[in-house]
Amino acid sequence: MRCALAVAAMLLAAPMLVVAQVQPVNAPAIARMKSVAASFEKEGLFSGAVLVAQDGKPVLNQSFGFADAEWQIRNTPDTRFRIASVTKQFTAVAILMLQERGNLSLQDPISKYLPDAPASWAHITIYNLLTHTSGLPNINAFADYATVRMTAATPEQLIARFRDKPLEYEPGTKYSYGNSDYIVLGYLIETISGLRYAEFLQKNIFDPLHMAATGVDDERAILPQRAQGYVLSPEGVRHADQVSMTVPFSAGNLYSTTGDLLKWETALFAGRVISPASLKTMTTPFHNGYGLGVFVNEHDGHRVISHTGDIDGFGAILAYYPDDKLTVVVLSNLFGGAYGLVAKDLAKSGFGQPFILPSERKVAAVPAAKLAEYAGTYQLTPTVRNVIALVHGGLTSKIGNQAQLEMVPESQTKFFFRSGEAEIEFFRNPATGLVDRMVVYQDGASFEGTRIP
Repeated sequence: MRCALAVAAMLLAAPMLVVAQVQPVNAPAIARMKSVAASFEKEGLFSGAVLVAQDGKPVLNQSFGFADAEWQIRNTPDTRFRIASVTKQFTAVAILMLQERGNLSLQDPISKYLPDAPASWAHITIYNLLTHTSGLPNINAFADYATVRMTAATPEQLIARFRDKPLEYEPGTKYSYGNSDYIVLGYLIETISGLRYAEFLQKNIFDPLHMAATGVDDERAILPQRAQGYVLSPEGVRHADQVSMTVPFSAGNLYSTTGDLLKWETALFAGRVISPASLKTMTTPFHNGYGLGVFVNEHDGHRVISHTGDIDGFGAILAYYPDDKLTVVVLSNLFGGAYGLVAKDLAKSGFGQPFILPSERKVAAVPAAKLAEYAGTYQLTPTVRNVIALVHGGLTSKIGNQAQLEMVPESQTKFFFRSGEAEIEFFRNPATGLVDRMVVYQDGASFEGTRIP
């Protein structure tokens, strides 16, 4: 899980997809990969399945933890996980398919296909929806979303929740990630194609690519090899809250396996799903490194086209490193764990880059009285606070509306998250001797927070 202040990585030009002289992943790298997820599983931070492939051929395919913890049924490479916002790239490709068939243009105003659209939507284009630059308010950010997400809804009912709210900015001028844009895109797919969203994907993507273990999720259906969703809390692993999968709709309602996602990624970048021109459009970022349903960034000196997904009980990441022809798939059924760091470390293993596993970290002993001094609320931005709490003799951090994460001391003043995604350092005021400031370090960036009295 990423903290609320994670920043977008470096903006890059559209990637070249044909690269010569790829360095093959060697045996020591594969051996290091095998220790990555196992180390996080041992620390209670990962449950799921991982797959790493080069040039479309798997070099690692393993599973960890339990698909059903109560029945002690372990995950396997065939376990089906919810992939949340990784769904967005399938929605984007569906739109590109419709453009290739002459059914729409990315530059069309969405009002062309939604005659009853509000007047404020007149200048929103399909491209704006695809790139999160429409100005539509994010349905996930509404105050009642925590309860609304549990109730089944039609696409029309979902759109009705934000259609009459004012735009947050002029379309195309800013980037603001959210689900509203991709919910409207799913509705457009249904309106223009005459097929339900699930039917369109099945007919045009899943069946042609033989993705038999992928589909639109229905929590009421009996789905073979379905993973149960869990959440990591200060009290231990617990069942995740239930959510109606009709609510994320085309922004995040798919389930899949690591093997099926490799089929998808291999076919997509081999040009077997959409045309080279469409693929270039998809992988060319517009704002904040976001293309169409994918981020186009650089990690550890390597270009990557990727997307993550978080939904109650599940986390997913699908990443393709075009210069290395390396695909990393991580699917997890432990929300609040370290699936993102597992994916990063698997890629670093493939590149032969050093990193520290949880079992290799040094843990410092900090007196309980000093831990208590750090507890409090710190203002990170005008709208985001970090609540540091003393729980069961240790510190936890809750940034914004993110999950409460356990912190582990590496020195008397510096702590890392057990999930490994960031570090926090506390500072004292020289004049008063009291702790009044903290800094969050993540992905090469730092964010300072001032303690609220």
